[in-house]
Amino acid sequence: MPFCRLDHLAIAAATLEQGVAYLEEQLGVTVPQGGKHPLMGTHNRLMQLGPDAFLEIIAIDPDADQPARPRWFHLDDPIVQALIAQQPRLLTWVVRTDDIEAATKASPIAVGEIKEGRRGDLVWQITVPKDGSMPEDGLFPTLIQWPDSLMPNGPASNMADLGCTLESLHIAHTDPERFGTALGAIGAGGLAEIDTASEEIPPGLTAWITSPKGRVALR
Repeated sequence: MPFCRLDHLAIAAATLEQGVAYLEEQLGVTVPQGGKHPLMGTHNRLMQLGPDAFLEIIAIDPDADQPARPRWFHLDDPIVQALIAQQPRLLTWVVRTDDIEAATKASPIAVGEIKEGRRGDLVWQITVPKDGSMPEDGLFPTLIQWPDSLMPNGPASNMADLGCTLESLHIAHTDPERFGTALGAIGAGGLAEIDTASEEIPPGLTAWITSPKGRVALR
């Protein structure tokens, strides 16, 4: 079974400025500059959520050319764009693996093609559906494989530590048993708490983070 660990949370925003302001209000920190993703026409900001996990604010880069394919994390979707125009949102989560091909094949939920991502000199492999959508609308994780030099803990230790730590990730799903089995198939069982979605708890992600503003839920 492939090795899998929670790698990072993806907070999507209409602009990076909007995302930074939102997390300043929620967590009491200013997320530092990240970089640009030429393949997808996006850019980001990054910070640690502990020694081996991080938070990413991601947005469409207004200075980038329109990519030849749909952007990742469904950022071209009008519904997603309308949602994040109102407020940045926790769209999905990403797990790192030491064998992305094996994890992709083992997954009973289609995670997409394996593509090469790039930010500056850093190159990695990541799963992206052809239409830019997210598996299970973002509830099922994207898979990523970092270079061997960054394994097994990923790149978080190279990012700013602003005093924020990921306490837990909760996923509300309409079929938690099937969903939990799917996570187990890729070696990601136990990385998140799975709850049963209901009228009171709609399907979605909730990340509990310890921050300078105390214990905060990001959704």
